[in-house]
Amino acid sequence: MIKTFSEQELDRIIEMAWEDRTPFEAITFQFQLKEQEVIEIMRKELKPGSFRLWRKRVQGRATKHQKLRDFEKGRFKCSRQKQITGNKISKR
Repeated sequence: MIKTFSEQELDRIIEMAWEDRTPFEAITFQFQLKEQEVIEIMRKELKPGSFRLWRKRVQGRATKHQKLRDFEKGRFKCSRQKQITGNKISKR
């Protein structure tokens, strides 16, 4: 079952899922969504062609799956980004 999110939260989930270096575990940490729920959201919110391209790109990709990463395990974002302040939504 997909949870209800505000438009701003939904935009952030899609943005995080689209980013190559943001693992699904980061989305789970921030929004309590499993990978399958993120996929369902992407399927619903993206155009069919965009969804297929995204799915092909992230499937089995080491940077999208924490367990497959071989660099700095546990890090959710680039070291040049600001620290997480506890806000659910990043400030833009």
